[in-house]
Amino acid sequence: MKSFNQDKFWEKWNLTPKEYNKIKEYLQREPNEVELGMYSVMWSEHCSYKNSKPLLKLFPNSAEWVLQGPGENAGIIDIGDDQVIAMKIESHNHPSAIEPFQGAATGIGGIVRDIFAMGARPIALLDSLRFGDFNNPQTQYLYKGVIEGISFYGNCIGVPTVGGETIFSSSYQENILVNVMCVGYAKKNDILRAVARGEGNLVILIGAKTGRDGIGGASFASTELDENSDEDRPAVQIGDPFSEKLLIEACLELRGLDYVIGLQDCGAAGLTSSLCEMASRGDSGLDIELSKVPQREEGMNPFEIILSESQERMIVVVKKGKEEEIKKIFNKWGLDSAVIGRVTKDGKFRVRNKGKIVADIPAKSLAEGAPICLRKGKRPEFLGSVNQLDLSEISQPDDYNQVLLRLLGSPNIMSKEKIYEHYDYMVRNNTILPPGDDAAVLRIKRTKKAIALTTDGNGRYCYLDPLMGGKIAVAEAARNLSCKGALPRAVTDCLNFGNPEKETIYWQLEEAIKGISEACRVLETPVISGNVSLYNESKGEAIYPTPVIGMAGIIEDYKHICSMEFKNSGDLIVLLGENKEELGGSEYLKVIHNLEKGIPPQIDLLKERAVQNVCREAIK
Repeated sequence: MKSFNQDKFWEKWNLTPKEYNKIKEYLQREPNEVELGMYSVMWSEHCSYKNSKPLLKLFPNSAEWVLQGPGENAGIIDIGDDQVIAMKIESHNHPSAIEPFQGAATGIGGIVRDIFAMGARPIALLDSLRFGDFNNPQTQYLYKGVIEGISFYGNCIGVPTVGGETIFSSSYQENILVNVMCVGYAKKNDILRAVARGEGNLVILIGAKTGRDGIGGASFASTELDENSDEDRPAVQIGDPFSEKLLIEACLELRGLDYVIGLQDCGAAGLTSSLCEMASRGDSGLDIELSKVPQREEGMNPFEIILSESQERMIVVVKKGKEEEIKKIFNKWGLDSAVIGRVTKDGKFRVRNKGKIVADIPAKSLAEGAPICLRKGKRPEFLGSVNQLDLSEISQPDDYNQVLLRLLGSPNIMSKEKIYEHYDYMVRNNTILPPGDDAAVLRIKRTKKAIALTTDGNGRYCYLDPLMGGKIAVAEAARNLSCKGALPRAVTDCLNFGNPEKETIYWQLEEAIKGISEACRVLETPVISGNVSLYNESKGEAIYPTPVIGMAGIIEDYKHICSMEFKNSGDLIVLLGENKEELGGSEYLKVIHNLEKGIPPQIDLLKERAVQNVCREAIK
């Protein structure tokens, strides 16, 4: 193999000198261009979590009902009667900022593949969206493109988009946030894992053909946006939801087949990530032949094939001699399937092109070997001023009716029907409570059970106090579920922050994670999956720290569901809990006084738990 060490090429791929030297240590030689590209995507923050991994260990992620925590394509909880729910949230922020329709659409495609890769049928989608000032023309362009992308892909694959949230703030003017969550259902015995093991077993690529779209997408998602970001449009993938629908049905036929060893989505970093992660989990190696990969473009070189992020592709590992059975399944659905390699026992991820080795890398070094960045945070100095708020200096309104009308007219408070009317939220006929309520509720067919789902976050609270903001995000999500009569059971989180290399940003990240962790422990909602999206900033300005909480809860009998609307004249209205004079970070201050300051409402998690318990009992 020809080494590639010209003009500090690694800097183009966002590798540090320390990381480059670590690569040479793993390989015991200089890397070639293909290997350098593979390490660059796998060691990006998007894939390696090298800046956030030490903090993520703070999350509680185990409970008797948790069957799969972080480390797989999605988390899984037991809902009883040999039934499980899989759930995961992901971000597609950078791609959506550059190409809103395709960025949002392929975000849906990717999160759906994470779910059926676990053997679960996708049954619900939710989103959590952040845009800039509502009246800005660029905001309107991005907002409409994202909504169209989500609705197009979700509607085409027949998975209902049942809930979410949309917030507008100047903080997100240059960096929008597109977080999407998917939930799936399966029988306990149908769960699949993303693992490659068993020497001689076959590696089969299934689904769409491989093109040049999305090359370097994972690295692109791990950098700040700037005035040259439009040049990164080729790093945005192109989705085909109709192929995805076929892929869902074909892959679900793999459940229960004893010769299927593992199933994995080809997501960020394409074949590089899916293959090395499967090998690493199985303590195995792989020998891959790129000339066997079905290609939709002529003249693709090894670098392009191994790093392409073409959509609607999966990897399945099967026992040797069973390739024809797999081919029959995918032929039935009109999908390509090709044996592209085999499992080895030496731990090496060996990539060939027409027999010639183009990459030879220890699989675990790619999947787990990125040097971890141990950082220290620093409280931002600006908090000293923005946390100061004297309510006595805030003038009282002359006309409360006008204040109420202005608040109800805020894009952050007004009805979001104009958004969710684009979504087919009733497809599959499981939706009991549709969008517009505190949480969506879906029935579990052939049972009395239902699940309640929500996404929640408040960037303004986290800007003013990330510790308290993290706690409130979890509490609000749990509260939304409890108000429907659901017992909160598990969290999937999406952490949207700026550049962690800055001390103040890292402090925000650390504080928010501490707050989320504390709330999850008290409310008994383990974090079973999630995503970290950093470097959300432009021209040195970061977004508000925005952790988003996706949460699922269980309702044992769907007859005990409470919707949010008033029911009958004369019914009593009761306030549970204590009302305090707390306006810090409120929409009222922003809309009426154009202030984003103060201290967020303080939360007592033990009281929060007690109030939610009473609420659920009252609904029963």
